[in-house]
Amino acid sequence: MDSSEADITVIGPESGSVFVELKELLRYSELFYFLAKRDIKVRYKQTVLGGLWAIIQPAFAMIVFSVFFGRMAHMPSDGLPYPLFVYAGLLPWTYFAGALSSSGESLVVGSNLITKVYFPRLIAPAAAALAGLLDLFVASFLLAAMMLWYGIYPGPAAFLLPLLAALLFFCALGAGLWLAALNVQYRDIRYVIPFLIQLWLFSSPVIYPASIIPEGYRFLLELNPMTGIIKAFRLCLLGGTPDWVSLLVSAAVTFALLISGAWYFRRMERTFADVI
Repeated sequence: MDSSEADITVIGPESGSVFVELKELLRYSELFYFLAKRDIKVRYKQTVLGGLWAIIQPAFAMIVFSVFFGRMAHMPSDGLPYPLFVYAGLLPWTYFAGALSSSGESLVVGSNLITKVYFPRLIAPAAAALAGLLDLFVASFLLAAMMLWYGIYPGPAAFLLPLLAALLFFCALGAGLWLAALNVQYRDIRYVIPFLIQLWLFSSPVIYPASIIPEGYRFLLELNPMTGIIKAFRLCLLGGTPDWVSLLVSAAVTFALLISGAWYFRRMERTFADVI
């Protein structure tokens, strides 16, 4: 048969909306879990302390913040011991920062795979964000020990923690989809990500309570999706009742970020292999 008459099969994404992409994700679920498992293994490969790094990073940040903000600056902590207050905020924040960085760079890091075979590209940032949940789980053991030390125990609202973890994952994924797609087009984004994470940290109630923000400006803080999530994590873990209004605002902003990020990612997906 003449080569000009040979059938040519082009492997690419299905046309359609973001919801079509979700159907593809179900078909590639094994690849999704494989990439997440690979990211976990690579993260601590050839390290001496291994999974302990999941605890060391937030623990040392807690110590530094406790010394400078808790002891020296006398930062209020809503009646809680400041080390416990700040670590309960660092727990979801450390996961979010790591997931945002990993998912934002996932396409560029996995460029060899993306240029050779087709799979739903959304799997790459989603798997990178999922892998960090193991660190969140491991780091929670130190928080449990600190709660025992201070004699503070979670209340019934602790049953909301799996839902909060899912909301935290979607928040990191939504922002990560924007950054991952932009990073393929503009490599400056890899330098923007650490700067963005630093700004986002200080605009989130991690080292300070939201109550110290003047009432007239507090709505700006609430537009940050991490505000309601961090507040809810802290209150559920330390025996309080979540601020439902703040949590609902965070959920609404999170899903707006996720849907818009998935739309933009889907729009740019066809060009990834060409420009990466």
